Amino acid sequence: MNTILSKYADLLVNYCVEIQRGDKLYIRTTTLAEPLVREVYRAALRSGAHQVEVEFDFPSKESIFYQEAQEDQLQQVPLLYKTAMETFDAYIYIRAPFNLREDTGVDSSKVKIHKKAKAPVSKRYFERTGTREMKRNLCQFPTQASAQYAGMSLEDYQQFIYNACNLFKDDPKQAWLNVRKNQQKYTDHLNSCQHIHYKGEDIDIQFSTKGRTWINSDGQTNMPSGEVYTSPVEDSVNGTIRFSFPAIYMGHEVEDATLWVKDGYIEKWEAKRGKDFLDRIFSLDGTRRFGEAAIGTNYNIQQLTKNILFDEKIGGTIHMAIGQSYIQCGGKNESSVHWDMISNMRNGGEILADGEKIYENGVFLL
Repeated sequence: MNTILSKYADLLVNYCVEIQRGDKLYIRTTTLAEPLVREVYRAALRSGAHQVEVEFDFPSKESIFYQEAQEDQLQQVPLLYKTAMETFDAYIYIRAPFNLREDTGVDSSKVKIHKKAKAPVSKRYFERTGTREMKRNLCQFPTQASAQYAGMSLEDYQQFIYNACNLFKDDPKQAWLNVRKNQQKYTDHLNSCQHIHYKGEDIDIQFSTKGRTWINSDGQTNMPSGEVYTSPVEDSVNGTIRFSFPAIYMGHEVEDATLWVKDGYIEKWEAKRGKDFLDRIFSLDGTRRFGEAAIGTNYNIQQLTKNILFDEKIGGTIHMAIGQSYIQCGGKNESSVHWDMISNMRNGGEILADGEKIYENGVFLL
């Protein structure tokens, strides 16, 4: 375990956020991830970081906040978070949940007030991470809650995470450099095209990427990664899409979400289960337009875990996100929400780029 966590920490520090001498690193996680944080702290100091600040969440912290906070408290922005997002050089967010259902009973009106208060800091976060002024990585530490949610034993879930991150390879960094190289040909081709069409079972949706950039996601901003993504031209999205995988956000699960879109605006939505939560989300600013369109390419991930960090990367899937766009892609939509929803393409799905079929049954044809 110490060896694998040391490799994990080395990958996060020296590949994902590329710590340089003098950098300030902010780490946010829960107390459950303390074994990994210890190794990240060690690796960051060895790489010359001048400051390594850690924020540890404890059980029920968020639910207690929304139960007890009054409006004036909801309007406050956490000081360490604000300072880090505005001034630090690197940010590692290690997911290590105690309870994945903790916030399902939270008062949504309180969440809306707090999100609005944090909006300027969130905007700055997207600006700085979009240009890599702040190097950011989102990753996972295996906990019992996540394992149970994924339908695995904790030991199996550990193996799943470490395999998805290429940590069983002799040189994980080189493995991710190889991913970068292999995905670049897909990225280059997509960036030479302007019109994309996703087709499949209950999927017929198209959009323009004129003036937008496809990004090769090679493990630096997410660990694991394995996807290529862009932000579609906001008013160009047209068609219908059913997301065949459960869509999960803030502890809520929506099954078989189907969206009808005209000129970029989501006009109608249905779901087999969870429509009431969709109704609430679509009442928030910016959520009825798409901020992302992407293709998952990590074939080490082939099973649903109900964790978007892994599920959106499943080799043979596509996903689209409602809400906040990626500035680095040229996106302009702003929202406090960025919610990825996934569809399987391994059962006859196709992707056309400028009318040419470039993808079929879950694999690129390039």
